[in-house]
Amino acid sequence: MGPAAADPSIASKQGEARQVLAQINRLDISLERAIQSYDTANVKLAGIERDQKRARFELHVAKANLGHAQAALSARLVAIYTSDTQNSALEVLLGSRSLDDLLNRIDAVNRVSNQDAQTMREVRTFKRDVVQQEAELRRAHAAQAKVVAERAAAKASIHGQLAQRHALLSSIRSQIATLQAQERARQAQLAAEARARIPAQTSAAASAAAQNPLGVGASTPEGASVAPPSRYGGVVGIAMRYLGTPYVWGGSSPSGFDCSGFTMYVYAQVGVSLPHSSYAQYGMGVPVSQSALQPGDLVFFYGLGHVGIYIGGGQYIHAPHTGDVVKISSLGAGYVGARRIL
Repeated sequence: MGPAAADPSIASKQGEARQVLAQINRLDISLERAIQSYDTANVKLAGIERDQKRARFELHVAKANLGHAQAALSARLVAIYTSDTQNSALEVLLGSRSLDDLLNRIDAVNRVSNQDAQTMREVRTFKRDVVQQEAELRRAHAAQAKVVAERAAAKASIHGQLAQRHALLSSIRSQIATLQAQERARQAQLAAEARARIPAQTSAAASAAAQNPLGVGASTPEGASVAPPSRYGGVVGIAMRYLGTPYVWGGSSPSGFDCSGFTMYVYAQVGVSLPHSSYAQYGMGVPVSQSALQPGDLVFFYGLGHVGIYIGGGQYIHAPHTGDVVKISSLGAGYVGARRIL
């Protein structure tokens, strides 16, 4: 019998599964944004902690300097007060026995006065340093509290959305195995095609670099600046090694990646340090148009809430979302821009 005789209950179930998967897809986008907000908060927190460490050290130095200056000033005051010799400048000058003696005494008074003035200036300077460093520490503590609260809110959102996702998946558990098998077969084909392209892409990149060895940006006829050729097309081959690695939020190692953890780890293998945040990574390198994309460029999606690595052929490799693995996808919905690392 023809397709029209197919079991309507199966078609209904498949339609229901597609609707649930669409819900899960929307949830995954929201979830990935929350995860990248969490990663961004961690990056900010690390920066604040470095600032605090520096401020605490500088406060310690300023307090030590102030203590030394105050001790020197106190010693000078005691010496003046307890001296058996005449203390006032007038008495010193009136006690001179000759013109030469007078000139020598004037010089001595000036030197003592200058020394005392310098000591007073140091006391005031170091007091100001102490106040400034204490204020900087207070600001850092306030910023830290704000970022910690942001991170806690992102974490709570992540946990809530994960629970919702799990419940949705449970409702179509029987359909998942079939879908996963189909996706594995598709990924194997995409990976084979991508690996076959790598030699040609590497040759093209080498040719572009030879024509522009300094990596200087060119200009279009209209005068608009374009990005210099990519220097890091080789990261594609590195990224491909991790196909099938599970998604782990906050992950940045071969045991599990989230999206920015994956791009950070891959680029680290070629000596490039990227922050563990898709939002922060968008500030790296230079912008590049979609029509000028080259292998190795970072590509961003969904309001910068997701990042991957362009591999050529209109495709990119990425760690998509919870429940998935590092895979190859086509550029499409949600694309917002790209950056080329120089």
